[in-house]
Amino acid sequence: MLDLILAVFIATYLGMAFGRWPGLAIDRTGIALIGAIVLVAAGALTLEGAARAIDLPTLLLLFGLMIVSAQYAASGFYDGVAARVARMGGSPRKLLAGVIAVAGGLSALLANDIVVFAMTPLLCVGLRQRGLNPTPYLIALACAANAGSAATLIGNPQNILIGQIGNLDFVAFLGYCAVPALLALAVVFAVIAWQWRGRWTDGVSDGVDLSAIPLARDKRQFAKALAATGVLLLLFFTDAPRELSALAVAALLLLSRKVSSRELVGAVDYSLLLLFAGLFVVTGALAATPLAAEAFEGLAAAGWLPDRLATLTPLALLLSNTIGNVPAVILLLKVWPAPPDGALYGLALLSTLAGNLLIAGSLANIIVAERAAAAGVTLGFADHAKSGVPITLISMAFAAIWLWITGALPF
Repeated sequence: MLDLILAVFIATYLGMAFGRWPGLAIDRTGIALIGAIVLVAAGALTLEGAARAIDLPTLLLLFGLMIVSAQYAASGFYDGVAARVARMGGSPRKLLAGVIAVAGGLSALLANDIVVFAMTPLLCVGLRQRGLNPTPYLIALACAANAGSAATLIGNPQNILIGQIGNLDFVAFLGYCAVPALLALAVVFAVIAWQWRGRWTDGVSDGVDLSAIPLARDKRQFAKALAATGVLLLLFFTDAPRELSALAVAALLLLSRKVSSRELVGAVDYSLLLLFAGLFVVTGALAATPLAAEAFEGLAAAGWLPDRLATLTPLALLLSNTIGNVPAVILLLKVWPAPPDGALYGLALLSTLAGNLLIAGSLANIIVAERAAAAGVTLGFADHAKSGVPITLISMAFAAIWLWITGALPF
């Protein structure tokens, strides 16, 4: 049975690395689910064992946060923000700064994947309307969403998972990660502004008028979303379980006379939740075998545990840009029992910033590229890498130095 578990594990994470299995129209979520199903069907795990392997509080917290974000979408807030940013006055560099500030700020409080999913199409339209080349702004949108999301425990899926499993304090996490996240946003601006200087326009204009789009087409629903966010943040500063706080706020949002519960629940990214569940089962099956314990003991004896920056930084960079930062975090946390808090802060921060290296490094990058393509704009692999590589290396260097200075992790 160990051979089967190992084979399924390898096949699953190869699928995470390549995004598909050759010859099949299957994505990462489908690969993770098939891996989990094979293990249960073959008897490598019982249904009860599979259920225990899934970290339900993490999925519930993520679900609740998605409902809150769906409330913003229902109010028209994301469309309004994208339209306002796109028609912002001033120079192209000022517009670049606006895109970075908005994407980074929103992603720190709302799931970064949902922010870029909502903002990308209208931003493309607005940039085309002004005759601007969308490419540098789309790179900035993706990289800033990743960088901004690194600041908080609720900014992205991997931070949510790390915070739940490590029971990390919301304020302490902010203290360790907010400054490097802000520095990373500055790096995003500096690199893109320098690389694209003098090349902001492409002479193409769609002639689409965005001036009539308000910040929020339904101010009551927008106020409701703001109130829900405020209550949720207050609850996060208490000892109340974060997943229960998020579910309670989500339940209140579903009690609406105007926005149907079907609309809010339908906006949840179930594919991401299923990806988490499938990977929990596959990695949990391997973690329960003697092989995982022996490998961990071997790494510990050799001094290769990722509890120091010299090990964690390159490991986060490698794994995030091969299997992806979410699968990487799930894998490490399943096979690494009781990591210290400092290592968890470092894992959250470094795995998120590492996702800016390549388009495949994070789900936010992939979403921007796919949503832009649907709007008629191509975000090429080379264009993203040209900016993403220096952004990632510089911002990760700053983050590592900060983690060392604050005493979170030794070198």
